[in-house]
Amino acid sequence: MSQQSSPHDGKYFVVRKGKAQCNQGDQFPQYKVTSHQKHFWNDSDGNADFLGVTEDDLQFNPSGPSFGKSKLKPTSGGYLPCSYAPAGKWQKTYDKVTIMGKKIVTEFSELQCVIGGKITIKDHGQRGEMSKQN
Repeated sequence: MSQQSSPHDGKYFVVRKGKAQCNQGDQFPQYKVTSHQKHFWNDSDGNADFLGVTEDDLQFNPSGPSFGKSKLKPTSGGYLPCSYAPAGKWQKTYDKVTIMGKKIVTEFSELQCVIGGKITIKDHGQRGEMSKQN
């Protein structure tokens, strides 16, 4: 039996301390995990920075114009602040791993904004570290 490959193969799961980017913005906020406070990727100590991001986590830190100035809002003096408004849940999520029934976000996932921007993963937030075992 051969397994079909997935676009998520070799991609990291996204954690709270990762960074998002909008193709119309100029700042890179961190994820705000509100869907759970239970599942951590690669952190046995339960550090909140390593909470797994799910398809329902649609908020960012800092709140407000999270993605800075929007290229979709030009003025004679520059650009107006982002008016982030998600168009539903994260898309292209990984359905083979869930957190409390919710699909997880990987480096391949994206989120559409009703204003016109597309939000993707700039940094998944995980880091390889040497342990005593290594």
